[in-house]
Amino acid sequence: MKFLKIAILDMYDNRPNEGMRCILRLIRQAQTDGAALYFDIFNVRANAELPTLDYDIYISSGGPGSPLPSDEAWEQPYFALIDSIFAWNSIHVRKKHLLLICHSFQLVSRHLGVGTLSKRKSTSFGIFPITKTDAGHADPLFASLPAPFYAVDSRDYQVTEPDANHMADLGIKVLCLEKERPHVPLERAIMAIRFTPEIVGTQFHPEADGEGMLRYFLTDAKRQQIVQEHGEDKYNDMVRLLQDPDTIELTESVVVPTFLREAITALSIPEATLQPA
Repeated sequence: MKFLKIAILDMYDNRPNEGMRCILRLIRQAQTDGAALYFDIFNVRANAELPTLDYDIYISSGGPGSPLPSDEAWEQPYFALIDSIFAWNSIHVRKKHLLLICHSFQLVSRHLGVGTLSKRKSTSFGIFPITKTDAGHADPLFASLPAPFYAVDSRDYQVTEPDANHMADLGIKVLCLEKERPHVPLERAIMAIRFTPEIVGTQFHPEADGEGMLRYFLTDAKRQQIVQEHGEDKYNDMVRLLQDPDTIELTESVVVPTFLREAITALSIPEATLQPA
């Protein structure tokens, strides 16, 4: 039996969240085809905990706060880990696989200089349609999803103005964009990037599950918070979409499970049969 190790990078800074619950549930449900999955959780921002390169798969979560440069103790070691994963993959036939979600996506996009990272004029919070690019239509993570598909979006920052020449040099592809807003004279944010065949990031939350989030949103405390911050109409719209199996439930059933399945399949190939990088 093949033993595969997953490092979960918890970027929530000890804040209450649903993201970690969803990530752990998807890992426990992963179809392994005979491989045994083990995972460890690293509290990156609160405790400056980071894994070594002994892991096969890395999932770096969303989280609150600013992704702009800081002098916090975890930031440079975090980027050193990201760089080391890219460096490992450039010289080894058995690659490390990495999924970057929301806050982590913003951090790595800034680190690699793929576009402009900036604060939004207003918070994006809700369940929104996501548009696939031509590359996104062909990408295994999104190919089976409708166009557009729906996802949970919760952010104060955005990545826009992709540097096409720099991205071409690095082999980076934009997979998804923010919904079209013809009445808004602003550039659409990048919502997903394929950094390499093994490394992908999403601005939205592909781990969000409709059933669990609906249960959470129906609590008095969460309802009161959303209504107070975003209004009754926003709350009712999110509850409606969470009950629709063709929105969040569909996205949750495809993106992260496909990432895990692709990684597990690649890591299960005997190393002697793999071609050098």
